[in-house]
Amino acid sequence: MSSPSALPEPSPAAAPPALTEVETHGIERIPDADRTATPFDLFRVAFGGANTFSTCVLGAFPILFGLSFWQGLAATLLGVVVGALILCPMAVFGPVNGTNNAVSSSAHLGVHGRVVGSFLSLLTAVAFFSISVWSSGDALVGGAHRLFGLPRGDVTYGVAYALFAGLVLAVCVYGFRFMLFVNKIAVTSATVLFLVGAVAFAGDFDPSYAGVFTASADAATQDLFWPSFIGAALIVLSTPVSFGAFLGDWSRYIPADTPRRKVIGAAFLSQLATLLPFVFGLATASIIATKAPDYVDPAAPDFVGGLLAISPGWFFLPVCLLALIGGMSTGTTSLYGTGLDFSSVFPRLSRVQATVLVGVLSTVFIFVGRFGFDLVQSISTFATMIITCTTPWMVVMILGFWTRRGWYDPDALQVFNRRQRGGRYWFAHGWNWRGMTAWWVSAVIGVLFTNIPGQFVGPLGDLANGIDIGLPVSLAVSAVLFLTLLRVFPEPRAVYGPEGARLARTVDVPVPPVTGPGAEGDGLSPVLAAESG
Repeated sequence: MSSPSALPEPSPAAAPPALTEVETHGIERIPDADRTATPFDLFRVAFGGANTFSTCVLGAFPILFGLSFWQGLAATLLGVVVGALILCPMAVFGPVNGTNNAVSSSAHLGVHGRVVGSFLSLLTAVAFFSISVWSSGDALVGGAHRLFGLPRGDVTYGVAYALFAGLVLAVCVYGFRFMLFVNKIAVTSATVLFLVGAVAFAGDFDPSYAGVFTASADAATQDLFWPSFIGAALIVLSTPVSFGAFLGDWSRYIPADTPRRKVIGAAFLSQLATLLPFVFGLATASIIATKAPDYVDPAAPDFVGGLLAISPGWFFLPVCLLALIGGMSTGTTSLYGTGLDFSSVFPRLSRVQATVLVGVLSTVFIFVGRFGFDLVQSISTFATMIITCTTPWMVVMILGFWTRRGWYDPDALQVFNRRQRGGRYWFAHGWNWRGMTAWWVSAVIGVLFTNIPGQFVGPLGDLANGIDIGLPVSLAVSAVLFLTLLRVFPEPRAVYGPEGARLARTVDVPVPPVTGPGAEGDGLSPVLAAESG
């Protein structure tokens, strides 16, 4: 096992590539010379990906669930803060290992077990890319109809979706630098447009909007308050958690010696900043519920149509710009990460080829979902299932980082991508059953306790009087089970750094040799990710 003194000397910093230069890096470790991003860049990409029109749609859900404005604001604050706390430690894997989080998960789930992260990122990306294209396309068509009399029909919507998806795909093909440029524009312009929107709706906004859970509500309605409150908070929480599999895609461009507190702080603050679009959606939804209640009918909610119905005429163009800019930001952050990770699961595909393939498949899914089914009304189910399955995986990663004292062997993380076998993270035939067991058991238990009224109720979903406790249960189970397994069934000493394990036992067993393509090379020396700053 190498010591910190074996670290290679850092390469001189190089000028970043041009925006129009197509990114060639896949999921291999980013060379030190190419790591020119900063924690502020991470903030802009993560915030820009959520400072969008689709986040406004999710922000409207507390009102759709019948909460008052103040109740909805409390649920929103709870979801954002808890989600940000769960998410922010996931930012450290990129600078430490120079690769994405799915590849880094090899250290805790095994060389083959890392496909779990790839699956979760694909599920998340398709869901949020679809939400982005649907909401932005609907807003663009609706705004153009009000401004220019553009007819609204399936053909018009189909053209809008196709053009929008094509623009997003083009940005993702160019890669990280172009995406960062788009997000630099999106963060500023979308923020300005949201503030302009606050002026546009200030006269109609009434913070005393009461919702349906008033003192005069009948007992049956009152019984639904806590399920609705928790459900609304989970919808909000799904946004920060959805970035868990993607943070490494962007933070891998941050130098490895950047203080961890700055990287974690950037990720945390990026999610707190999303209160802007969330509260905008919440406030405007309360106005819609008062002035145009048909648009917030739980049976057929239409936030975009309702927003256009209550907007002053001069705000139609800003709505269209907000939909275009914000949708581009959300779509690129979702699709870029999935294309990148897809290329690691199928190494014969380059990053560009994998991005195009995933983009085309996602676009087909959008059209089938929009015109073949009524999936728009199932956003809450999508979001809840995503966080139920993704959060335990994040817990395993975070606790794994802590028990390993942040020490990883970047070369051994690439065994799967090189189609090799063996190495420090081979465990049992490429699977670390400790991390895998903690993940799937807690995810299954979380689903069993899930309660989404009218859409999905797990077999144990009614045990808490209709309140969805799937997330806290899965969080607790994954943490306790993973740490217990590490104590009872110790991992090989070789996966820990020179300082040894923290709160875990180890066993001395030989490391299986790496075999397969390129196994004769020396590769990179293991690194110690010291907790700096």
